[in-house]
Amino acid sequence: MPVNPTYPGVYIEEVPSEVRTIAGVATSITAFIGRALRGPTDDPIRIQSYSEYIRKFGGLWTLSPMSYAVQHYFLNGGTDAIIVRVEDGADPATITLPGGGGNLTLAAANPGEWGNNLQAIIDYDTKDKNDVTPVLFNLTVQEVDNNGNVTNQEVFRNLSVAAGNARFVTTVLAEESKLVVVQGNVPTPRPTENLTDADGNYIPTASNGDGDNGNPVDFDQIADPNLEATRQGLWALEDADLFNLMCIPPFEQGVDVDTSTWTEALAYCKKRRAMLIVDPPSNSPAPNWQTPADVTDTTNGVDSLGLRDENAAIFFPQVRMADPLQENRLADFAPCGLVAGIFARTDSNRGVWKAPAGIEANLFGVRELDYKMTDGENGQLNPLGVNCIRNFPVYGNILWGARTLAGADRLASEWKYIPVRRLALYLEESLYRGTQWVVFEPNDEPLWAQIRLNVGAFMHNLFRQGAFQGTSPREAYFVKCDKETTTQNDIDRGIVNILVGFAPLKPAEFVIIKLSQIAGQLET
Repeated sequence: MPVNPTYPGVYIEEVPSEVRTIAGVATSITAFIGRALRGPTDDPIRIQSYSEYIRKFGGLWTLSPMSYAVQHYFLNGGTDAIIVRVEDGADPATITLPGGGGNLTLAAANPGEWGNNLQAIIDYDTKDKNDVTPVLFNLTVQEVDNNGNVTNQEVFRNLSVAAGNARFVTTVLAEESKLVVVQGNVPTPRPTENLTDADGNYIPTASNGDGDNGNPVDFDQIADPNLEATRQGLWALEDADLFNLMCIPPFEQGVDVDTSTWTEALAYCKKRRAMLIVDPPSNSPAPNWQTPADVTDTTNGVDSLGLRDENAAIFFPQVRMADPLQENRLADFAPCGLVAGIFARTDSNRGVWKAPAGIEANLFGVRELDYKMTDGENGQLNPLGVNCIRNFPVYGNILWGARTLAGADRLASEWKYIPVRRLALYLEESLYRGTQWVVFEPNDEPLWAQIRLNVGAFMHNLFRQGAFQGTSPREAYFVKCDKETTTQNDIDRGIVNILVGFAPLKPAEFVIIKLSQIAGQLET
């Protein structure tokens, strides 16, 4: 606060700094959408390791290409993912607990056959057990493996069947249990205590075995525009603060994502300043890409996808990796998870401005490629904006392309290269979040000076990290916010305009080495 001097002496006044630090956002949080063995549905869950995916979504499943894609992502350098589980017709398993006033029904916390391994125990060892009319009960919920061994257990003590009680069973399970919820009404009195065996151990009440994994998912569960209103499918990501990359693995093994789904996903990625990683079509429905000739085909090639956009990138061909669920035999996999992992690894090691390709972009876990192309075939696909996965001696299997789907030579797009586009998205998102303080500030030169100071400091920090071209800040970027960018008419309408420009680093896609012989010196 301003100091009010009243006596001769020294006064101390703290003056707030005009510097407001703009923090760069994360660059490689990857959203995966697809089927899973278990876990919340249509709810974006953030995970940071594959072991966390196993705990929350059940791990690998032959009917879930997404489970493999997530594994490949973390194997290749990914560190941050958002999982959206979708399902079609899946049902939760139930457990029926009998009682004097009717049955108390518990349902698995989310649908799937995993709930068939749940069991429950009711006991009366409660704090009111010595009362004349005890009303409380304890509930133990267990998850067992195929051999009957308990792998997960939750214990809830002193539950009540009275709706007004602080320990009402419905409320407690909804807030605290990760395994079950109450289904339907809660009858009174409390459910019957389980019987014990000869050793005095309670005999659990098993699941009714009615849990079901449902049907394979498709456009209707992922990208149908009707899902937007209820925030389901890919629109469940509305509840996620930030994601940078999106992967939609095949609906099931051998069934590709249809063009309608890609189109909706791309539109949503553009809205959220994210990039869509598109997998090459491989089986059904058409097109079916097996060779570079299929990719360049005028009818069913890359142009037939209708995804020519700077926020999308496609990689060809598919890869062959060991399948742990099939005795480690080689199987074909879409590359999206691998590619997203390479993006994350490159961002961490070099920065978002470095192309996620080259000899450092080697693919871990890939045994071989579905198609081994020549330099000439690579030269056919690269000008079309199709990024190739290649195999080279010593280096192994690596990404050998870094173009967006707007990167076809004929389009002459300024967003030809993936690192240029991703750097722009990074700047947009960072500045969008970092300039919120500007709203409702007095729109005049003092504000403009603060904007130039803070945005300029952010850009200069990136320049020092090597994100831009040029040997000086003047050559690398500019920040303009003054009476030229914001006219009196803008001020009258409550608008302040900030103009930020940058000189991006473009990858050295073609390296040309010129050699010449030096003629021997003739003695004269």
